Amino acid sequence: MTVQYAIHAQNLVKNYGSVQALRGVNLDVRPGEIFGFLGPNGAGKTTTIRCMLDLIRPQGGTLTVLGINPQEDPVAVRERTGYLPGELNLYNNYTARGMINLLNHLGGNHADNAYINELAKRLQLTLDIPIKNLSKGNKQKVGLVQAFMHRPELLILDEPTQGLDPLMQKEVLRLIREVRERGTTIFFSSHIISEVEFLADRVGIIRQGEVVEIIAPEELRERALRTVQVRFKSPVDAQTLQVDGISVLETNAAGDRVSLRVTGEMDTFIKTLAHFPVRDLEIERPSLEEIFLQFYREPGGEA
Repeated sequence: MTVQYAIHAQNLVKNYGSVQALRGVNLDVRPGEIFGFLGPNGAGKTTTIRCMLDLIRPQGGTLTVLGINPQEDPVAVRERTGYLPGELNLYNNYTARGMINLLNHLGGNHADNAYINELAKRLQLTLDIPIKNLSKGNKQKVGLVQAFMHRPELLILDEPTQGLDPLMQKEVLRLIREVRERGTTIFFSSHIISEVEFLADRVGIIRQGEVVEIIAPEELRERALRTVQVRFKSPVDAQTLQVDGISVLETNAAGDRVSLRVTGEMDTFIKTLAHFPVRDLEIERPSLEEIFLQFYREPGGEA
């Protein structure tokens, strides 16, 4: 049966005592898309994910995953979903292979050994080493293998590349895009902005238990401030650089080095620089934290 949304949440509420973790989350994830879910620690990302898998239950709202209410049939949801938690707990005395086989058995033995071995090879994971002897990065690989191994319809990945070296991070991103091409829906959280830009079709920003906006990933940086260092071949009047979206932060005594702040699109800035003899240019891309600040500013200007 074809469903309109792989994940559909409406007015989802979850409280931990007097603490409101989710304050009415509204979220729609389309079948076959890669959806990035972003927010700082404590914003409600993990709580939302756990509700999707019926690991915890909300106090209010409606939620369906692959057209199924996870509270009514959590087994059916988990059978069709691969999940990598942000905090992965493994049995230390098992080998990586033993741990994966156990999880496969608990999940109904839907994974085949050939694909498990293929995943392990791609991730450079040795399966016959005890969990207790594995590094944090290799434990993360065990988590990735168990999430992917049964070729699920939906992948929910909480910080999928944490603990991995840069080369392995790229391999994981390639793997995610490959399974998406086979029709898998991916819902993932990340703190690495380059991952979001590379992977996501759309991005949801969660703030204090509410999804404040869903946008295309390229819009994230367009809303953030950039710091630009420009070195000119000869002194310039820095004030002539101050046009819409560009402000001067600092100029050296000689007048040939200027630090600028650029907001919005870079087109105006580049066209403005074209009138000057530029020797060198350095653009500092905003961090994800700086981008979050743009979404977390209060009406009075405080973040």
